[in-house]
Amino acid sequence: MTRGIVIGKFYPPHKGHRYLIDYALAHVDSLTVLVCDSPEYAISAETRKKWLQKIHPNAIVRIIPDIHDDDNSEAWAAHTLAFLGYTPDFVFSSEGYGIAYARFMNTRHIMVDRERAHIPISATQVRNDLMAEWPYLHNIVRSDLAIRVVVVGAESTGTTTLAQALGKKFKAPWVPEYGRMYSEAFLTAKHDWTDDEFKHIATTQQAFENQVATSSHGLVICDTNAFATTIWQQRYMGYTSPDVQAIADKDIVDMYILTGDEIPFVQDGTRDGEHLRHAMHEHFLESLQHQHIPFVVVTGSKRTRLNKSVQEINDLLKQGAFAQSTKHSSLAAQVQ
Repeated sequence: MTRGIVIGKFYPPHKGHRYLIDYALAHVDSLTVLVCDSPEYAISAETRKKWLQKIHPNAIVRIIPDIHDDDNSEAWAAHTLAFLGYTPDFVFSSEGYGIAYARFMNTRHIMVDRERAHIPISATQVRNDLMAEWPYLHNIVRSDLAIRVVVVGAESTGTTTLAQALGKKFKAPWVPEYGRMYSEAFLTAKHDWTDDEFKHIATTQQAFENQVATSSHGLVICDTNAFATTIWQQRYMGYTSPDVQAIADKDIVDMYILTGDEIPFVQDGTRDGEHLRHAMHEHFLESLQHQHIPFVVVTGSKRTRLNKSVQEINDLLKQGAFAQSTKHSSLAAQVQ
């Protein structure tokens, strides 16, 4: 049985990495992909491993500690052999370091697309301009790295209007509020809410959002999310159930926009909370203040709200889309 290895940071994995790994898989009986781990990387090794394992289910993906000496091929070779416990038959790489690295392991090196003729991309390019290089990312990676701006607010405060306007302004997809559609289904029937329904709403909203993110160009505007579902469950049930909170804990959010309640309440035939609107606004505000996620409150006319939101999103993107997206708690949870 022939055994091969591919080693790298995969920070983040892109189509060039996929080409390399697929090539290696086709030329050995067993392939191990080694993901270098270090507290310096904003995306955890566990997350990068998860991505690679989903993209390449036939590979063995393992995390190897980084020795922080990138140019020392001899030290890396010794470290790799000790980590593996065996000598691989082949080392596959697209970099010059692979030649010496393989030689010090007394194994054969196979160079794959060093000139980037097949896939003209590098992880450095992706990190420098995530939006421009977005097409080179796999859908699995896109879903986690897309910048997500979530518009939340009490009833009749213009959340949907603003989300749609932002989507149009940035030519980005916007994710509608599933809970509204679900609740409208019961307008003609007597209905008592249950915990399972809020769990269903939160799960569906999050799944919808994640799916849209895979097809985005790096930015997604969301009209509510699972966090907001926890607020609405408190409004109707008096508490947030553990199941719904667990779903909300998986939310990926870069910024919240909270719509103010100073505008007139409009009864569209579905709303029942005019008397609670200000209290709900304050509940949203207090809950956002307890999160470690940037948020802004927008008030005034539709144009004023839109202009303020556009300014905040542009400032967010100017920070660097890759740097911003890697602040997602789900990506960095294993760092440190």
